[in-house]
Amino acid sequence: MVFRRWWRLFVESMWPQGFTWTTDRVESVSVWAVPNGMELTRGAESSIPAILDDAVGSRAPTVLEALLQFEAAHPHDEPHYYLSIVATHDDHRGHGFGESLLEQNLEVVDARHFPAYLESSNPRNLARYERLGFRPREEFTLPDGGPTVTTMWRPAR
Repeated sequence: MVFRRWWRLFVESMWPQGFTWTTDRVESVSVWAVPNGMELTRGAESSIPAILDDAVGSRAPTVLEALLQFEAAHPHDEPHYYLSIVATHDDHRGHGFGESLLEQNLEVVDARHFPAYLESSNPRNLARYERLGFRPREEFTLPDGGPTVTTMWRPAR
């Protein structure tokens, strides 16, 4: 239940930007911040410590440190679309729903002539993102034995 609050923060913050998408039967969802848009509203940001305390208790400072690493790696020198969340329901994984949804999203990004950015903590997804035109940018490792995160950039087309 606590993690529903976590993901809701991001979806509700970015929903008004008009770049949240689902497949027809909601097998997959993608949530993007538009160029110069914010991933989280100030109100959402201020609720993070309490949500983390509820979700992970004494590990909250470690998670906050990880969030700061994501922010430090995020490029701020060029307006871009930022893929914050892409997820596919467990029952539909491995059938191409997420990748197909991202292809559709990127058609719109391309029509607007903007680059796109994402982070991936799952090495198995890197080839999928590369097929979509993203290229690895840099890596950082999350604290306390967390995964390595690869940041990826897709130039404007």
